[in-house]
Amino acid sequence: MTKLNLKFKNHTVLLTLLLTASGFFAGFKLAQNTAIQKEDVKAAQKLLDLSFNDNEIEQLLPNVNRNLRGIKELHDYSVDNSIPPVLWFKPPKGGKPIAKKQQSIQWGFPDQVSLPVKQSDLAFYTVAELSVLIKQRKITSVELTKFFINRLKTHGDSLRSVITITEDRAIAQARKADELLKNGTYLGPLHGIPYGAKDLMSVPDYKTTWGANPYKGQNRGKELATVIKKLDEAGAVLVAKLTLGALAMGDVWYGGTTRNPWNLKQGSSGSSAGSASSVAAGLVPFTLGTETLGSIVSPSTRNGATGLRPTFGRVSRAGAMALSWSMDKIGPITRNAFDCALVFDAIRGEDNIDLTVEDQPFNYNGPADLSKLRVGYLKPYFDNNRPNQKANDDMVLEVLKTLGADLKPVEWVSDMPFSGMQAILTAEAAAAFDALTRSDRDSLLVRQNAGAWPNLFRSARFTSAVDYINANRARYDLVQKVNDLMKDYDVIVTPSFGGSQLLTTNLTGHPCVVLKNGYNQNGSPTSISFIGNLFDEATILAVARAYQEATDFDEQHPPKFVD
Repeated sequence: MTKLNLKFKNHTVLLTLLLTASGFFAGFKLAQNTAIQKEDVKAAQKLLDLSFNDNEIEQLLPNVNRNLRGIKELHDYSVDNSIPPVLWFKPPKGGKPIAKKQQSIQWGFPDQVSLPVKQSDLAFYTVAELSVLIKQRKITSVELTKFFINRLKTHGDSLRSVITITEDRAIAQARKADELLKNGTYLGPLHGIPYGAKDLMSVPDYKTTWGANPYKGQNRGKELATVIKKLDEAGAVLVAKLTLGALAMGDVWYGGTTRNPWNLKQGSSGSSAGSASSVAAGLVPFTLGTETLGSIVSPSTRNGATGLRPTFGRVSRAGAMALSWSMDKIGPITRNAFDCALVFDAIRGEDNIDLTVEDQPFNYNGPADLSKLRVGYLKPYFDNNRPNQKANDDMVLEVLKTLGADLKPVEWVSDMPFSGMQAILTAEAAAAFDALTRSDRDSLLVRQNAGAWPNLFRSARFTSAVDYINANRARYDLVQKVNDLMKDYDVIVTPSFGGSQLLTTNLTGHPCVVLKNGYNQNGSPTSISFIGNLFDEATILAVARAYQEATDFDEQHPPKFVD
């Protein structure tokens, strides 16, 4: 036996693995000539909430042992992380009608932007401002790229937010952007703008580490993430691959803990740890993050950035590490909602690789007139919020009222088996990293506590295929209930944490924008979230922009990183 087989050698575990594996959930490699006995079934039933009698157990034993051969074959078949299942999740539509036609976008760029007296002030210019400088040829992409590479080299170590600076690629891209502009070709708002990407997105000639020891030297060959390809085509300049908590959990990676630039004694949260930290500290103008269950919302909150978690099926995940095929999403992390809109417009849309993605209009037209929108707020979550957070969140409601919003109290969806549905994530993640677990290389991961991936991967083997399917059937009901609620609103305002809306909307695929709304007693940022209808990122980003233009939180930066 291998070391791992020894750890899982009792018959109860072997039987459970057999019962739970249906081709989608592969368990551990079993010893040769292992036969499941009646006593094994009796012992294993508790793990699956079953109560077969002796006669039923006798009848199922031949099938169970016959299926074992198929499971062994499955374990011997190698499947790369990039290979998805043939079953696709597409959120059932049924809320606010989706726009049918793409309209001309009215961005609302500033007419003039001046270079700062102190070059260091460029660190906190927005994408929109830098875009004007580039287009009007007040600065070159090469100059801007070298400036941000220097910021990354100067501050990346103190934040532990950078894995790889892609300097050669970046300078080549910047020179190309400058040459195009010199010859009269302008690719759009991201032309010549440097950015960073979470290091679970593949880029040829550079390692893709997934933030984890077992993969820290990984080279994905010629694989290029679709989002990086789309940004290349938009003229943006990749300058760095940024940290993430190992295998997209938390802020602890093989190089340490990524830091919050507002409080260097505090982690940046995650898993898009380096993406949010680097934007907030002015190391790059914008970044790409991913979210499965809070990995854009949480670090954007901790670091005081603005993050957009798009509708599931809006942005291709091709070339990005898979954690949960039915829940993973890629989105921008920026300084403000306007910048999120600019980046989102560049990365959205089909690529004929990630078949969950569909083209839908993005009819964004600048800051919203809230008097013309139906705005709800999750009153119970505001009422039950922590005292310091409650004051900040309540102030958001007051600002929205001054902007013309007629706020309506809303009760969020409840009475659903949320814990059971969360098993969808862990089961899919365990399948994505099946080979890692069965090889026992999961012991190389930094975190080993009960809530860390190694143990979540192991325990997920005890979710049956039947329960996984039924969890997704309950998920269908959940999507319909959220659609029914959302069809009466253009946006719903909610505290970012403290309720079930974060898990719910990650399961249903509804979009969310998170933005800073103040600070806690320790000086770290707090946030508010705006939830929208499926494929209606335009509205929530427009509302977020209106809020930010009426306040100045997005213009406040970590003092230690303002040179």
